[in-house]
Amino acid sequence: MVFSIFSSLILVDQKRRLVEVFPDTVRIQWNKWELRGLVVISLALQISLIFSGNRRKYIAKRRIRIFIWCAYLLADWIATVALGLLVDRLANFVNSGNVNKVYGDLRLMAFWAPFLLLHLGGPDTITAYALADNELWLRHLLGLVVQTAAAVYITLLAWEDTLLSLLAVPMLLCGIIKYGERTWVLMSANREQFRDSVLTDRDPGPSYAKFMEEFCLKEAEGYHVTAGQVEEGNSPGEDVENAIGTNPLSISNRDGTILRMADYFFENLKFKRLFVDLILGFHPRDVSQSFFGKQDYETAFEVIEVELGFAYDVFYTKAIIIHTPFGLFLRLITSFITLSVLLIFVASIDLRSDNHLFIDVMITYILLIGAILLEAYAAISLVFSDWANLWFSQHASKIPLLSHLVSPIQSTQKGKRWSNSMYQYSLLDFCLNKKSSVFQEIARFIPIHKRLENLWEKWESFRQLKHLDVSPELKSFIFDHFKEKSSDTELELKNLFTCRGAVSLQAHKTYGTFKWTVDVEFDHSILIWHIATDLCYNMDKSKRGKDSNGKEIKPEWDDHMTYSKQLAEYILYILVMCPFMLPVGIGMIRFRDTCAEALVFFEERSSESKLEAYEMLGHVSTKVFPATVKGDRSKSVLFEACKLADSLNKMSDTGKMWKMVGDVWVEILGYAASQCRGFDHAQQLEKGGELLTHVWLLMAHLGITEHFKIKEGHGRVKLAVT
Repeated sequence: MVFSIFSSLILVDQKRRLVEVFPDTVRIQWNKWELRGLVVISLALQISLIFSGNRRKYIAKRRIRIFIWCAYLLADWIATVALGLLVDRLANFVNSGNVNKVYGDLRLMAFWAPFLLLHLGGPDTITAYALADNELWLRHLLGLVVQTAAAVYITLLAWEDTLLSLLAVPMLLCGIIKYGERTWVLMSANREQFRDSVLTDRDPGPSYAKFMEEFCLKEAEGYHVTAGQVEEGNSPGEDVENAIGTNPLSISNRDGTILRMADYFFENLKFKRLFVDLILGFHPRDVSQSFFGKQDYETAFEVIEVELGFAYDVFYTKAIIIHTPFGLFLRLITSFITLSVLLIFVASIDLRSDNHLFIDVMITYILLIGAILLEAYAAISLVFSDWANLWFSQHASKIPLLSHLVSPIQSTQKGKRWSNSMYQYSLLDFCLNKKSSVFQEIARFIPIHKRLENLWEKWESFRQLKHLDVSPELKSFIFDHFKEKSSDTELELKNLFTCRGAVSLQAHKTYGTFKWTVDVEFDHSILIWHIATDLCYNMDKSKRGKDSNGKEIKPEWDDHMTYSKQLAEYILYILVMCPFMLPVGIGMIRFRDTCAEALVFFEERSSESKLEAYEMLGHVSTKVFPATVKGDRSKSVLFEACKLADSLNKMSDTGKMWKMVGDVWVEILGYAASQCRGFDHAQQLEKGGELLTHVWLLMAHLGITEHFKIKEGHGRVKLAVT
């Protein structure tokens, strides 16, 4: 930020030299409109950010992220450059009074400095574009100091005994409050600060020395003394009932229950610790298992959606301050000041007067009205947020009138909390659709052609991506799988998140046959099962008949086959596009080598259709294990996958085969989710959310995670004297 403010001053000097090559008329018009244009653009960017900043929470499309990224970076840069121009022009104006005729009404333009500071504070809906921005909170703190000093300096340079100069003071206060809020939120969402905030108070526990003194004293008196555990606290079921409550709700009872339970898990039971990889105790585990074990998939996933929505707000917005009494007080102050300044300005400024230029007065009106509209939109967003719904549901019984006033508004609000979608990526489709391009041929003659080829391949991968809604049936399938596993013993639960297909194979009594597919490295296993699932899926679809109406006859196992295909393509998308969410490995090397072998195979054997290409792969004999032939030179697993597909097709019961494959993929999904760090899961929240993140939190609520301290005691020790 300091660099930005000084670079803006340097930019002014360099710009002055650059424009000397243009005619005088062009230079005069540029100087006349440059600052005005920057100020208006700065306001437009703030309006764009406050409207779109929160939409990336539930929109996974890349175009919305690109737009927000550009607006987020430009907003700070333009406001900083505008402040630098104001400093430069006012300094020149003080030295020579005739500069005012060239630049415009600098006395009124100086009044724009607090608004630029206000814009640097950013809207409530976005404080950080990515989690990395929270780590730079010290830079923003230094920027707050430097740019506040610049705004104050501008105000002092232009100070006159007029009402306009007096109005700049309260607006400066608003700008400092807004910029200070943003800096405070960035600091609070910083990984280190957030970790410290979720830690419990230091607890030395019961005094061991005092206990042993009493123990030895009683023993010396001839008593038989033993130390026994005393159970204390409510049962998990009672804690859940206390969290839900029995009060009437301002919105529907189900929605209010979901909000309160999500808040109870996220705040009271500290499940937000998972985002910084901290351990939870036995009590949160027991309460969570008690609640989620009795729910259906729809309720479970809705609670998780609200929890992740709270996490998004904490990491990327001003929610942690504006949803507090102090934050609301600051919001009332800034709104009252801005509205008062607008009314006073309207009453005191005459548009027909020659004291100020008409265009500068109009821009000032636009800035003031824009600031009011931003505050109004922020207030509306606050009322319609999950945080407000939660507060209304908790206090409706204490304020009966509140229920009648808020219910009509809340009944119209049922917003999306995440994209409810997942990307699909097929390796074989990518290879069949990949064609050589003129760009690639030209790139071969450029020294950095390798990098260009990699960029082109990445672009082609993005083009191959498909977007698919996560169906309720798939959610139910995933939930039922993990809910069934959560009923296992503690030891089995503790080891379950380390399995990636073996448990499902053992349950289906096929572990001996397919053991080799899950005992390899994780990325190796993903690619084998992905290609095999794709081959089996397309071969199965090609063999289906049609009824009298021409519709495809779907067998009983069609759902499991569909789930398997969708999860196979989703996990490959994670492997290729989000490898940081998976354990460290050589997944990209294996993927590229496998693609290379598939491309060579398809080029040597031309096919007229996708099905024919798949059939050719299926006809390749795999009696000799592929790794024996290929050695360690290539990491391709193409024909290992063909061998797996052949073994799957030879199973006598196709329905049981697809049920097994589906269970294996859910287990792979669970393993990938549990091995990803909480911080990386939090990073995906600003991209519309990932199914992997929802599964990760679901597994944690069902106790299938390593982030529980299983062996913690349930009570306190008491002396038993006999």
